[in-house]
Amino acid sequence: MKITVIGASAGIGHEVTRLALQKGHEVTTLSRRIVPLPNHAKLRRVQGSAINPSDVKAAVNGAEAILVTLGVKSPFATTLFSDSARLLLQVLRETNSAPTLIVLTGFGTGASWSYNSLPMRIFFTLLLKAVYADKGEQERVIAAGYSRWEIVRPGRLTSSEMTSRYRVLDDLVKGMKVGAISRADVAHFMMAQAEHPTYLGKYVGLTY
Repeated sequence: MKITVIGASAGIGHEVTRLALQKGHEVTTLSRRIVPLPNHAKLRRVQGSAINPSDVKAAVNGAEAILVTLGVKSPFATTLFSDSARLLLQVLRETNSAPTLIVLTGFGTGASWSYNSLPMRIFFTLLLKAVYADKGEQERVIAAGYSRWEIVRPGRLTSSEMTSRYRVLDDLVKGMKVGAISRADVAHFMMAQAEHPTYLGKYVGLTY
């Protein structure tokens, strides 16, 4: 199938791109930096911005699934997540296309905030409050403006190897524990959902 990965140069985006190619899919990437993977017959790189209309149109053309794995290195206030979500939906409307849209945010975004542990709530408040506020807006924009979406909310990310064994939590329950999970396993889940989406319209927590 044809898959677009927005934000593919590092982290989960890089992992999911590598995995999609291993599985034989045609992959188009959109990122500011060149995706650090060897040349591949089924890999098309678009170097550009997720908030530039022409770059986004070039990247999503013909996609059957779009995986959004954007990230920022700074804890300061940003509108990247929400601005890119609005632009992406605008492009999909203009091109009359409806691929499966799988969007990476994080546990602690939106309504999941109050289900996080006290130490994590303190951590987010001190360091990531502004970033997660915009991720929350990103979720709202996607859920309100599109039909074929999944929001993926992993717990604390690690660099451990893929296990393919993790818990998938599609409901918020008092006392739930969402801890660590590797970027490779998040990529595994997102890839599986791109191929066979079973959590459409759901906010999915991932943890071990």
